[in-house]
This record gives sequence, C-alpha cells and structure tokens, in this order.
Amino acid sequence: MASPSPALDIFISGDGIVGRSLALLLAREKLRVGLSAAQPVPPGAPADIRAYALTPASRALLESIRAWPEDETLATPVLAMQVHGDEGSELNFSAALHGTPALNWIVDAPVLEEGLATALRYQPQIERVAHGQEPNAPLTVVCEGRASATRAALGVDYEMAPYAQHALAARVRCEQPHGQVARQWFLREASAGEVLALLPLGGPQGDTVAVVWSVSPQRAAFLQDLTPKAYAEALALACGHALGAMQLVSERRAWPLVRAQARHWSGRTGQDAWVLAGDAAHAVHPLAGQGLNLGLADVAELARVLRKREDWRGVADPKLLRRYERARKAGMLPLDLGMDALQRLYTREGPFWNQLRAWGLRGVEHSGWLKHWLARQAMGA
Repeated sequence: MASPSPALDIFISGDGIVGRSLALLLAREKLRVGLSAAQPVPPGAPADIRAYALTPASRALLESIRAWPEDETLATPVLAMQVHGDEGSELNFSAALHGTPALNWIVDAPVLEEGLATALRYQPQIERVAHGQEPNAPLTVVCEGRASATRAALGVDYEMAPYAQHALAARVRCEQPHGQVARQWFLREASAGEVLALLPLGGPQGDTVAVVWSVSPQRAAFLQDLTPKAYAEALALACGHALGAMQLVSERRAWPLVRAQARHWSGRTGQDAWVLAGDAAHAVHPLAGQGLNLGLADVAELARVLRKREDWRGVADPKLLRRYERARKAGMLPLDLGMDALQRLYTREGPFWNQLRAWGLRGVEHSGWLKHWLARQAMGA
C-alpha cells in the first residue's frame, strides 16, 4: 500500500463500526480523511456473534451514509420489549403505543461491517492507511475500542470499574418464533444480579435469538463448559421456556463487563490534536444495549461540530473539540448513571431489596409519563 498523502485533514485510527461511520460522514463534508486499513481476519478465527440493538437515531445515521441493510431479515424490527423482574413484576414497551414503527432494530455486527465496507469503496475522499504508516494529520480521531493503544500512548487516564460480571453471548434457535419481541430477565435463582437478554434475529418471522447473559466469571465458565444440549436446556429454564425448547447454533463467547470513561476526550500533541470516540472514550453496562448507539452518537456529534465550525477555525481547533467533548459527556451521563445504579440495585440480596425492585418495576409499568420517558431514552429520542 502506498504511503498516505500528507494533505489529509483528519486521520481516524480504528477500523470498526464507529471509525468507518465517522470516515463516511466526514468525507461527505469534503474533508480529506485517512482511515486505518482493515486488519485481515486470522485463519480459523471464531465467527463474530455480536448483535446490536440500534435506535432510530443510529439507523438514520447509517442510512445517511448508505450503510443500512434494507433486508428486514438482516435488520429485525423490535415491536415490543418485555422486562421481567422480582416477584413476577414486569415492564412492557410497545412500538405501537409510542407511535413509532419499531423500538429499535437488531443487526448482526458482520452485516453492519460489510455494509460500511461497501460504502467505503465508493468514497474517493477516504484513503486507507496501512499500520505503521500513520500520517501526521492536523486531527487524529481515536476509535480503537476499549483497549486502545493510541489512547494509552497519549497518556490519557482511562478509569475502569469492573462489574465482576462477564457477558456470555450465543445464538439459539427456538421452538417458537420470537414475534419481534426483545425479552430481558433479572434473575436471582442461580446467582444474584444475573441479566439475561434475548434479541430477535432473522426478520419478522424469525425463530433465532441473540443471547446476552450477564453472569459472574465463574458461572460464565460453567455455562461455556456445558454441552450444547445442556446449555440450551439451562437457557430455556432460565427464561421460563418463554420460546419453548432451544437449540444452540453458534459458539459461545464471553468478555468482562466494565464501566469506564477517559478523563479527557480531546487534547494536543505538539501542533496536532486528538479526540476520542466510541469505546476508546467510554464503556457502559449492556443492560440497555446502548454501547454502539453511544459510539454512533459520538460520531454524529463530532461530525456536526466540525460541519458547523466557524470559517476561521480549523478541524484541530481546541475550542471546537472541547465543544464535542462537553456535549457528549453531558449527553451520555444520565444513561451511564442510570445503568450503573440499576445494575447495582439488582445485585443486592434480601427480602427488602426483592420487594423494592418489584415495587419499582410495577410502579414504572403504571407510571405513564415515566414509562414513556424511559422508552424515548431507549430509542435515542
């Protein structure tokens, strides 16, 4: 690969969904963008079984850069969500009641990555940059994920608080169709504080779900070591056989859960500036499935700030980048605090806490305005 052009305006370090989306948005503004070259997938690497619950705002962004899958079997609309808590308490959301075609859409990670890769091939403003040939662009945007080496090299503090839980992901085929319903359980039988989510896949008529089971590291190892049949039986039991018998149709993968945020999201090194986006800047508990949505909100805000900058400001102007940092820190704070508080609430044990959680969930179910506000927050509205 040829050396990168010295005339780049912005270099994006990171070739994930956040980095690719940002490159496409900035190129649309006639900026000359360098983007880290895609890393080859090692032979025999496990299949990517991640799936994302994307809000209407995230869908609109991806549609604007022509990276949204049009096939409904690849982007399953969620028409309802059921949350099950202590003592039979429930919280239910409906797209119809909130006047929207879907609460969100469930999309496979590889589907998103392929859509973005196709869009990149038709954008001449974006130049792929090989590893080791990173340019000295006026502005570098770090989108390398939670374990960002560039962020570490910049000396940025990344404050992490482990949750003592792992997310265990898998795909299962169900005896009954999912009915375009996302389901979540706060479980207490096997281990305090477990959260189990079943996300519908395969379109409106699908019978496959993406499983995200947040459990202790020890229980994650136990569930991974079960035979496929025993795992499927344990899963069906945990969700009360909500979709009948289940069959494991993928590998199982686990990763540790943390709450994290970089102390500074922007700064300077000599004459050049840097800014963080996505998981390189923050990480939240997957309770509400908002991780990628927060990253895409970073993308939208950074692109907006750069597009609306005063004519005399360059893309690396520190005041400009601090506008982005302030806006995004303020924007994600309520969700971050809310998910952290909810996770900690559901790890408390004892009759008092059981009753408090049940009372709270039932109260929200019948609250009207609070329930509507929570639904709007979950949809990114």
